Amino acid sequence: MEPVVKQQALKGGEFLIRETDAREVFIPEDFNEEQRMMAQACQDFINTEINPVIERIEHMEPGLLPSLMEKAGELGLLGITVPEEYGGLGMSFNTSMLIADIFGQTGSFSTAFGAHTGIGTLPIQYYGNEEQKEKYLPLLGSGQWKACYCLTEPDAGSDANSGKTRAVLSADGSHYLITGQKMWISNAGFADLLIVFAKIDNDKNLSAFIVEKTFGGITMGEEEKKLGIKGSSTRQVFFNETPVPVENMLSERGNGFKIAVNILNIGRIKLAAGVIGGCKDVLSKSVVYANERRQFGQSISGFGAIKHKMAEMATRLWVTEAAAYRAGQNIEQKIEELKASGLSKEEAILKGVEQFAIECAIMKVHGSEVLDYIVDEGVQIYGGMGFSADAPMERAYRDARITRIYEGTNEINRMLLVGMIFKRAMKGELNLLGPAMAVAKELTSMPEFGEDTPGILAEEKKVLKNLKKALLMVAGKAAQDIGARLDDEQEVLMLIADMVIEIYAAESALLRAEKMALTAGEDAAKSQLSMAKIYLAGAVERVQTAGREAIAAFATDDEANVLQMGLKRFTKTPLVNTVALRRQIADVLIAENGYKL
Repeated sequence: MEPVVKQQALKGGEFLIRETDAREVFIPEDFNEEQRMMAQACQDFINTEINPVIERIEHMEPGLLPSLMEKAGELGLLGITVPEEYGGLGMSFNTSMLIADIFGQTGSFSTAFGAHTGIGTLPIQYYGNEEQKEKYLPLLGSGQWKACYCLTEPDAGSDANSGKTRAVLSADGSHYLITGQKMWISNAGFADLLIVFAKIDNDKNLSAFIVEKTFGGITMGEEEKKLGIKGSSTRQVFFNETPVPVENMLSERGNGFKIAVNILNIGRIKLAAGVIGGCKDVLSKSVVYANERRQFGQSISGFGAIKHKMAEMATRLWVTEAAAYRAGQNIEQKIEELKASGLSKEEAILKGVEQFAIECAIMKVHGSEVLDYIVDEGVQIYGGMGFSADAPMERAYRDARITRIYEGTNEINRMLLVGMIFKRAMKGELNLLGPAMAVAKELTSMPEFGEDTPGILAEEKKVLKNLKKALLMVAGKAAQDIGARLDDEQEVLMLIADMVIEIYAAESALLRAEKMALTAGEDAAKSQLSMAKIYLAGAVERVQTAGREAIAAFATDDEANVLQMGLKRFTKTPLVNTVALRRQIADVLIAENGYKL
């Protein structure tokens, strides 16, 4: 495969105003042999250790899930990013994304795996001092100890910093005594180590602590009865003057909220990778079922309505994969740039992820909603069997629903990503003003009819460029008209977010397809080019709808008319025969009896 072209690392959110060369992006086809071997090791583990006992996991057989975690640890799968000096493999950020992707098909195990390797381990890996890393990382990376993350409280969910859990310094100054209640804690039932957030005295911000279960003063609620991921442990955790040595504070006093935010950013992009494995599993099973199920004298996979479903599922999955690994590599490149500037690896990772927090939020929303779409269509393809607990779609449908809630609800993430874009623009970190003013000027001028530029997906690139103009027009005018009240206009923020998300996903699809065509030839990339075109056609409609609703919410009279005309100009697109393109994709799926695109 053609390597990723070296470039000046992109800034977070800069995709809105900067064109990207297809050769600059990382695509899943670029993974090297070592990474593919790690992915295969994960798949082998799933096939031999998890799939045969999936029902036992669902029924929470005592000791089963933690024993599987230990087996994964023995194979090194829990220490993918843990530095080698602490017993891990020390692999790259995008490799950790790939492992999350593969494990995404495992439902309850995936939740336990993600909670342990992500929010349970990373706070120590990135914020712990040398003594804390030496003591705990080898235990966590090997699976000898399991971890959980205690942030959410009954009255502190999305507003995490409002938590009431308190830490009081003991009279002799040797311990903090933690008292409070945490809820929805994944892995709580078997965790040996808890990352706990609490406020010291009347501090404004949280502090973070490493708490060993044996410290005492810890009790658990019963296992939560959940809609999905039933095999994962989820409990309330109660602390009653739990004594925590002062040396077990993570980072500095009052730095807990920053730790929580940065770790959640990582969790968001890892979730986007994690849904890919689940999507692939559901789609492949749906194709197999459609090929085997016969009605009216033929396999239902031969019917146009079913072909439409399978092709749309494949398209959205393929686009999610393109966008997730594009973002992952942007983060990886920023990490390397920061390391070269003299930062430690841990500092570079945190700042690299923080730089692309916008893309992390975009992908959390997009990925979780694509998974929901795919499992819903999977149930539909299975028909009556899809509603039966004896078939795989029922569990997949239930398990998928949580992804739109944890790592920050999709509503919070939508508002967060737009807020970050505006704040960076106001600080001069993201040059949106110049391009937005250029678009405003273009609205009052005659459209230009230049010559077509030849090249792969040239027409589609023009459409994408205009979608970015539509976004800059709507977002710029909303900021101008609403101003300081914009934070209170949540509906408008979410509509703008939808435009941003669709643009990022569509551009990622075009870049992946173009790079594959440049590398392997257009004939070899025929299906990928078709999927990019299918997604772009839908993205235009979705951007137009969101833009129209947003304009109606803040503009009136002549201004609204001008904006509407501008939106119509920027979302004008040639007619695309998506029916034929979807049939082509469906025929490939049917012939391969699964998803292998």
